[in-house]
Amino acid sequence: MDAQRLKASFAQVAEKGDAVALFFYSDLFVRNPHLRDMFPIGMSGQRDKLLRALGHIVSQVDDLSNLVPFLQQLGRDHRRFGIVAEHYPHVGASLLATLRHFSGTAWTDDIESDWNAAYTLVAKVMLEAADENALSSPAWWNGQVVAVERRRFDISVLRIQPDRPLPYVPGQSVALEVPSRLRHWRYYSMANAPRPDQTVDFHIRLVDGGPVSPVLVRGTQAGDRVRMGAPIGTLTLDESSPRDVLLVAGSTGLAPLKAILEQISRRAVPPRVHLFFGARSRDGLYDLEDLAKLADGFPWLTVVPAVSDEPGGHGFSSLLQSGDDGIEHGNLSDVVARRGPWDGHDAYVCGPSVMVGHTVEQLTRLGVPRDRIRLETFADAQR
Repeated sequence: MDAQRLKASFAQVAEKGDAVALFFYSDLFVRNPHLRDMFPIGMSGQRDKLLRALGHIVSQVDDLSNLVPFLQQLGRDHRRFGIVAEHYPHVGASLLATLRHFSGTAWTDDIESDWNAAYTLVAKVMLEAADENALSSPAWWNGQVVAVERRRFDISVLRIQPDRPLPYVPGQSVALEVPSRLRHWRYYSMANAPRPDQTVDFHIRLVDGGPVSPVLVRGTQAGDRVRMGAPIGTLTLDESSPRDVLLVAGSTGLAPLKAILEQISRRAVPPRVHLFFGARSRDGLYDLEDLAKLADGFPWLTVVPAVSDEPGGHGFSSLLQSGDDGIEHGNLSDVVARRGPWDGHDAYVCGPSVMVGHTVEQLTRLGVPRDRIRLETFADAQR
């Protein structure tokens, strides 16, 4: 298998954009009509995911140390869709047909051999990971909504009771599916550390045009049912570190960091923690009252709220711990930077991708080593 030849082949095909995924799924469903019901009715999001996954796999094809963990997680994730071993050859056949079609005269026996070898490796790693995972974990958990809080018109906090213990580490996420949007799975982070009663909280923000988030935010009631995939993610606390902790959350990116904060609170001697919570407006600081109560009860915790699109400063200072001067103003990354230094801290950052990128840039500029910054960004996962 020639890695560079594979990359060049995919680069040529990828230039055709959405037509590639459209051709692939059309070919797959014409050859295998029974597979159509495994996918959502609207396929635009699914097509985007296919191209992103293919692009990532090809870019890492000569770096197995990074590619294999990605494929293993992909194999485990596909269990919730009902994907089994017999489906992989069908997918491989349609993938080769798609690549051949869009390669035109550039398609050769050598390129076909490269793609066959690559897909054989991908399928093997994914299947092995799925089979191993099936020995210890269900494909999904059934959950019941036990409480709903409407924090603002576009944000709700849901408490869900899974039908069996859901083992996870604070900072991780699970995919959620609702009955009215079958086969549309979207990832959301748990907002609490594991509890004895097994309930989990999710902070859900409505995304315009999303197939799942509007249902969860506006249409979900106590008693409703959901399905939950297996926990994933590496935005998790380094329990071995003696350093103080910096948490930077934009909007509902607060959820996994709040779970980490709860984990820290259970230590016999917690480190100093600074939590920056940012939104565009004061109204967007939907969880500030609860955070203020935590800061009032934990002398090692400092909460710093920030808004980026409002001038002036007032409104929540009375909620904050003594000594805090109220809401900061400016982009969250700039607020974090001027409150430093942070070079002696472990940093955890979650929120919109632009905010996360700017915060990472600021922290590295201020001397925080990149390997001490753990992050997660919002993308199409939360819609």
